[in-house]
Amino acid sequence: MMTFPIPVVAYTPNIGPGSQPLEDEILATLEVPSDVHTFRPPLAELNAPPEVVVAAMDFLRQLLVGLRATPFGTSPPVRFSLLQCAPAVRAEINELLGEGEVSVLTGGDRCAQETAFTGIWRIRGEGVDDVEASAFPTALRDLALARALPFAAAAEPPPELMNAPALYHEIRSLSAQWSPAQRSHVINLSLLPATPDDLAWLDEQLGRISFSILSRGFGNCRITATALPYVWWVQYFNNMEKLILNSIEIVDVPAVALAAVEDYEETVIRLAEWIESLEGAV
Repeated sequence: MMTFPIPVVAYTPNIGPGSQPLEDEILATLEVPSDVHTFRPPLAELNAPPEVVVAAMDFLRQLLVGLRATPFGTSPPVRFSLLQCAPAVRAEINELLGEGEVSVLTGGDRCAQETAFTGIWRIRGEGVDDVEASAFPTALRDLALARALPFAAAAEPPPELMNAPALYHEIRSLSAQWSPAQRSHVINLSLLPATPDDLAWLDEQLGRISFSILSRGFGNCRITATALPYVWWVQYFNNMEKLILNSIEIVDVPAVALAAVEDYEETVIRLAEWIESLEGAV
């Protein structure tokens, strides 16, 4: 997972020497979380019946073989359905894989939880119970990308607003011309002269859909899909639940929610070590 990003200095009406804050000044104003997520093996005591433990361990070995044989980013990714497994075996697999730092919730019938092994996801829904190894669950990424640009433009803004109308025009224009796999565009609201009324109006005009991501790798990062395609509202909170970075990101899925190739490589090593330690405990 990506670490906490250095704030992006956004465009402001005042330009020229001395008009933008220095990087040291920016960093000094951020109450950056002190706790960083580190890998911890799932807690498992293998108290299930022997036949359940054997079936769950067999699945972990099968998963490891799939990971080793499939390079990161391959389409389709490594994916297994657990629907044919007995409920007790599924529960044991969940215990052995543990729970990671990223959760995905939708208003539909699917949700996802990253396991303790970065890049391995548990995806559940109506008729779906999958384990998938990927940067982000494929079906949920497709759902996020299925948003269509609303026909109606923004409502007439109140006269007292500062930058919100111009921001909305910029965001909507970027959304309309964006395409998958483009590099992300970040608008750092924390560095803009925006009033609470500006942010409230912008939030209302961008709209929200029932698709949210929570990443707990570095403090709490809450990511909400707006009604505009590719547009996400990304907010970082410190351990005291204070908002420390508020931004709009135009991209397929914000990078903070994605597993990287380095994560995938480490997961292969850690899963192999975890299986070996479990075999020694059986």
